[in-house]
Amino acid sequence: MISSVFQIIMDEYNNFHPYWMAQAILQAEYAAEQGEVPVGAVLVYRDEWIASAGNSPILDNDPSAHAEIKVLRAGAKKIHNYRLPGTTLYVTLEPCPMCAGAILHARVQQVIFAAYDKRSGAAGSVLNILQHNAFNHKTLVTGGILEQQSKTLLQQFFRQRRKQK
Repeated sequence: MISSVFQIIMDEYNNFHPYWMAQAILQAEYAAEQGEVPVGAVLVYRDEWIASAGNSPILDNDPSAHAEIKVLRAGAKKIHNYRLPGTTLYVTLEPCPMCAGAILHARVQQVIFAAYDKRSGAAGSVLNILQHNAFNHKTLVTGGILEQQSKTLLQQFFRQRRKQK
């Protein structure tokens, strides 16, 4: 009995994943409109929005202005704490090593990402920084939520960029 009730709760919780990922995709679309690689992120705490952002390293002249880093910074300012325990980070592309390190230091509870990054993903594809045994904090990871929508956005962006060159 308890396990079936738990499963119902988990099913309802997991239904939030597409909603929040769709919000991250909107941020990615905005980044693409600005000429940035279309990656977007949303930070959530107890099913409430904390912060959202898209990539902007070119516009900001800042190599660390990835969507995940920007969301962590905004979330920390909003809650007045550099640690973000209990939060879930939704991001349209598997985090890179830089972002994974920041996610660990912020103590984000869970990362949900859309598209896998077979070249530099640090949440399981190339590296698994978020769950590495050498670190005292491990972040739960789920990939593939609205994966096709995010992959399509990235593919269209880079196809257009190649045409421009």
